Amino acid sequence: MVDVRDVAQYILERRGRTTTWKLQKLVYYCQAWSLVWDDEALFPDNIEAWADGPVVRRLYDIHAGNFTISRVTGGDSSRLNKTQRETIDAVLDAYGSKTSAWLRSLTHSEAPWKETRRRAGLSEGERGNAVIPLDVMAEFYGSLSG
Repeated sequence: MVDVRDVAQYILERRGRTTTWKLQKLVYYCQAWSLVWDDEALFPDNIEAWADGPVVRRLYDIHAGNFTISRVTGGDSSRLNKTQRETIDAVLDAYGSKTSAWLRSLTHSEAPWKETRRRAGLSEGERGNAVIPLDVMAEFYGSLSG
C-alpha cells in the first residue's frame, strides 16, 4: 500500500498547483473509488469528517497554513502501481475539473461524511475529527457504481 503523500503528489503532478481544500477532497475520492474498483484501500491513513469535509490529517499537517500546494513533502508518485494510477486518473477525470466548493458540497451531501458526523453527535459546522469508516465508504460508493 502506498502512502497518502504519494497519492497527493501524483494528483499534483497531473493537475498542477491545487488548493489544499480541493486536494483533500480528491484524495478522499481516490480512496473511496479504490475501495470499490480495486477492492482495497489505496492508503492506510484515516480520513476524518471535519466541518469542511473529509480530511486526511497527515496530509493536512504537511500543507497546513497554505491555500494552494504544488508539491507534497515526502510524496513519491513512482511508488504507485499501474492499477493505482488508473484509479486516480479516473477520479481526476470525474472530479478534477470541479471547484473546491463544489466538491465540499458533494461530500456534505453524501452518507459517509454525514453519517460519521451524525454518529459522533457533530452538527454540520462543528469541529470534529471522527474517522469515516472504510466499510461505510465502500458500501456507499459501491451502491453508486452498480
